[in-house]
Amino acid sequence: MTMTLILLISVIVVALAFEYINGFHDCANAIATVVSTKVLSPRQAVMYGACLEFTGALTGTHVAKTIGSGIVNSDMITLTVIFCALLAAVLWNLFTWVLGLPSSSSHALIGGLLGAALMKAGISCIHFGTLLDKVIIPMFTAPILGFCVGFTVMLIMIRVLWKANPQSVNKRFRKLQLLSSGMIALSHGSNDAQKTMGIITLALLACGYLHKSPAGDFDIPVIVIIVCAMTMAAGTMNGGYKIIKTMGHKIIKLKPVHGFAAEISSASLILTASHCGIPLSTTHIVSTAIMGVGSTLHAHAVKWRMVGNIVTAWVLTIPACMILSATIYTVIYHFVK
Repeated sequence: MTMTLILLISVIVVALAFEYINGFHDCANAIATVVSTKVLSPRQAVMYGACLEFTGALTGTHVAKTIGSGIVNSDMITLTVIFCALLAAVLWNLFTWVLGLPSSSSHALIGGLLGAALMKAGISCIHFGTLLDKVIIPMFTAPILGFCVGFTVMLIMIRVLWKANPQSVNKRFRKLQLLSSGMIALSHGSNDAQKTMGIITLALLACGYLHKSPAGDFDIPVIVIIVCAMTMAAGTMNGGYKIIKTMGHKIIKLKPVHGFAAEISSASLILTASHCGIPLSTTHIVSTAIMGVGSTLHAHAVKWRMVGNIVTAWVLTIPACMILSATIYTVIYHFVK
């Protein structure tokens, strides 16, 4: 077995580990509200979410192609770069999971890829136009959109339901939350699962097992799509109960009507981003939609101190993972040398 093949297998194993961790780390995005409003038990919710995460992962490859060649020049990337990027993202996800903070797995992966790529090939390997349009701008606009859409949807629902009996409304929305939480799981799978598909495809391109067309395009292998979808679903089934507690209880105490509004708002934005090939942070969208919904009650309904901790994790994710992956790359480079 050649060294290249050994390294490729190592990259794929770490990539699938990242996908698995992403599943239990980010499954809270899909099921936090439906658990916190007691529509489903945690066990029922993770099983339900896992099935729809798997389905969502099969719905397209636009995001995978952005990760595979849109952010960095795939011709200048080696298996070692990809390995370091993945390892940094996995370590960051585990670190924030231990703390119970819903940080972005997407930005962890992108930050890891940027840090190691810069150490290997320098600044010329970065596609700054794509990075700006599909990562940096959405990084700042997505939370604002999540908040505003959640706030607006909840205001509309308050206006429509203001004469209804509160007990009757909550009973009705308990059932409707099955639909809205399912949409969140589906949208999460359509966006997050594709990032690992893109990374594995980038690894196959780097070692010559996959080739671009003369126009510079490439297809995501079907086996890669299926394996990544299954891995994320398996991770989701193991849950992420620390983060569920943060998302569902520590930001705001949710009722079924609030959970429905937050989920419908989030799913709509995430599905739109997936269609456009934008590797969006589902964590940002869901968290800020919950904040927006909570703000319709009164400003004090949102626990802003916890929100501050979450935002800090968001801001630090990309630079922290860049530094971490660059450090890992430097250590490996000197060790191999």
